[in-house]
This record gives sequence, structure tokens and C-alpha cells, in this order.
Amino acid sequence: METTDLLKKVRKIEIKTRGLSRNIFAGEYHSAFKGRGMAFSEVREYQFGDDIRNIDWNVTARYSHPYVKIFEEERELTVMLLIDVSGSRDFGTFEKFKKNIITEIAAILAFSAIQNNDKIGVIFFSNAVEKFIPPKKGKSHILRIIRELIEFQPEEKGTNIAETLRYMTNAIKKRCTTFIISDFMDDSSDFEMALSIANNKHDVVALKIFDDRERELPPIGLIKLKDAETGNYVVVDSSSYKTRKMYSDWWSKHVNELDTMFKKCGVDYAMVNTNEDYVRTLMNLFKRRALK
Repeated sequence: METTDLLKKVRKIEIKTRGLSRNIFAGEYHSAFKGRGMAFSEVREYQFGDDIRNIDWNVTARYSHPYVKIFEEERELTVMLLIDVSGSRDFGTFEKFKKNIITEIAAILAFSAIQNNDKIGVIFFSNAVEKFIPPKKGKSHILRIIRELIEFQPEEKGTNIAETLRYMTNAIKKRCTTFIISDFMDDSSDFEMALSIANNKHDVVALKIFDDRERELPPIGLIKLKDAETGNYVVVDSSSYKTRKMYSDWWSKHVNELDTMFKKCGVDYAMVNTNEDYVRTLMNLFKRRALK
């Protein structure tokens, strides 16, 4: 991609997603993703109603009068975006491919993090970790992330989320909020275990991106389908009710298994349709988290 075209695309994404994060998501993001806990701020004289468990006995003894410790929320977070760049992200049957939605959502989350003074980092993954951008703050850092989201070309086509989660857990030592943005077309046997381990150390949120044509086939006769991750082709007769039923049954099984796994591992998640407004979906996710 030529530099001029890339800069235009970066600017377009920046204008749209920064506006959304500032005008729509700012309050919800802050409420949904809390800081690491409470940090000591200062001491002051005891007042009626103060929790006696917060009495600072050393200061109290020094001044012969009760003093209590005051704590403030330790707001700063580290946010990691785990971005699926496997072959299946290039699928789409309406106005946008899955990779377009992934880019916009990732940019919105990045701007929301920066506006809340959080650090933001990214891991691009396929069936291997393709690129790691360490967490930082600042607008130039955000623009670098957006550029990478637009032009990054992976070396592999498959998907291995388990390996990515293990890499992230080893690379990020302190607790962080981690968004996995993927279509979750991953059949690896150790995915659930890796997800459970990662969510015990970090706060993991899953965003499944999907297209309507992945859950049902239109009855239009013979269709030649290609597996974007393996390169294999198969011809199916979409006019056959049995074929369409098998396809929709597979989708239902896939979604139900993910739902069960996320709930079992205690992971908040949302499904984002390429043909629908993702703003409402994200807002509902944030509001659910804020009520916890």
C-alpha cells in the first residue's frame, strides 16, 4: 500500500473511532474496566463514621489522637489487544469484511484506553504470534497501532489462540485487561485450559466477529467454498435442505460450545455481526460489566 493511501486510511479510522470513544464509550469504559485496586494516598484525623480498620496506629501513637489512612482508586490499567490476523478474517458478504470490523473495534478500544490514561499494547496472532507491540501511552503510539491494523500481513493463515494466551501471560507480568478480538475458528484442544489460566491472572474479554453467511447458507445451488486457513476447496449443493441444515447445525454447535467455555472460564464476551452496528453491542457489554 502506498504511503499516501495508508495515511488516508489511518486518518479516516482515527476520526471515526476517536469520536466514538470520546463521545459514546468514555464513561462506560471507565465504569466497566476498573483499576488494579486501592492505593494509599494520605492520612487525616479520624472522623465519626470512619472505618476503624483504616486507623494508622503509628501516626495515632505519635500524636495521641486517632488518624486514618485514606485510599484512592489506582486507576491506571494496562490493556492488551489480541488481534486475530488469520486467513478467515478476510471473509465478508456485506459492506465490510471481518478484518474491517476488527480494525475499527481495536482502534476504539485503543483510544478509550488512552483517554483513561491506560497503557495499550497489541499482539497480532495467527497459528503463531506474528507481532508484539508492548504497552505504551500516547497518540503516536495509537497511530502506530492503527497503521499496523490496516497494513499488517501475517506469515501464517491458521489460528492458535491458546499459544497466543500463553505468550501474553508470560510477556505481561502485572494483571491487565485483555481483549481477544477474533472469529474464534480455533479447534485446538488446549484452548479452554489456556483461557482459564489467562483469566485467572488477567481480566480477559472475548469479542467474536462473525458474518451472517457463516451461520446459514443461501439456497443458490452449487457453491465452491474455500477454507481461508487451509486453502482447501469443497463444492456443496446449497439447494439441498439437508446440506443447509448440517451447516446451520454446525454453527449452532460452534456458538454453544464457545458460550459454555466462556462461562466456565468466567470470561465476559460479546458477538459482533459484520452486518450490524457494533456500537450497541459494545455498549451493552460495557454496561453488563459495570453492573458486576
